[in-house]
Parts: sequence; structure tokens; C-alpha cells
Amino acid sequence: MMQMVARLFSRAEPVLSDAGPHDAAAIAALHAASFRRGWSEDEFESLLLDRNVVAHRAMLGRSLVGFILSRIVEDEAEILSVAVAGSRRGRGLARLLLNLHLRRLAGLAVRAVFLEVDEDNAAARRLYARGGFREVGRRSGYYPREGGQASMALALRRDLI
Repeated sequence: MMQMVARLFSRAEPVLSDAGPHDAAAIAALHAASFRRGWSEDEFESLLLDRNVVAHRAMLGRSLVGFILSRIVEDEAEILSVAVAGSRRGRGLARLLLNLHLRRLAGLAVRAVFLEVDEDNAAARRLYARGGFREVGRRSGYYPREGGQASMALALRRDLI
């Protein structure tokens, strides 16, 4: 019986909700595990306290397994960061977070959403292409690579309204 209960809970789906300043430490830890240069807990706390920042999280029990956050200026938003825990990648969680986030931004009268993505990040590029983003620019030498030349950042845009 206990094994059956354990299996049921292990298959639980993450719960998506708004993120706030109380999530700063967990978001910073996931960000650090996901990117070459992680942002500090203080940086995330400051962002999450900013009334122009919209943030969502994915929780599996008490564990943060994903997040997305953006900053709104006038009727535009920039997605600042998206991350999913390694153990949850490839299961559509980033797509769920992105869809929720874009719906919220549209509800806040955001007309266009921008972001930058490393040209070498194939998974993120697929996510954004499926999410309706299109390339609108490039920045050469933007993302550092191990042992060499930096890779290009692709500037992407999606119109919401």
C-alpha cells in the first residue's frame, strides 16, 4: 500500500502559481543550477518586490521545479529568465509556465513581449518558436562559452494584442 501511495505522489504534476519575494532563495538556487552565472538571492528578491515584475513558479510539493519572470515597461515586457529543474526538463513544464505567463501579461495589457536567448540553446529556441516568438535581432559575442568565443544572442519578439 505504501509503495502505491509513493508512486501516486511521485507522478504528481507541478502546481503553477504566482511567485513572490518569499521564493527568492529557491529561485536563485534553481537559476544558479541552470545558468553559467546565477543571480543572487538579493537580486531576485529585489526583482520580486518590483511592482513591474511578473513572476510565476512551478512547485512539486515543497520544491520549486521551475520559474519564469519578466519586467513590464509601458505596454511591453521583457522575459528576464526561465528555468526548469533538470529532473523536470523535457516534460512540457517550461511550455506550461510560458503559456500561463503570456496569458497574464496579455491580461495586463502588454502588447509585445521580448527576450534574448543563446543561439546555442536549442531547447529554449524550440520553446520560444512553439510559443509564437520570432527573431527580430542578433547580438554577437553576447553569451560566454567555455574556453572560447562567446555565442550570439537572438532577440525574439511575440505580439500579444
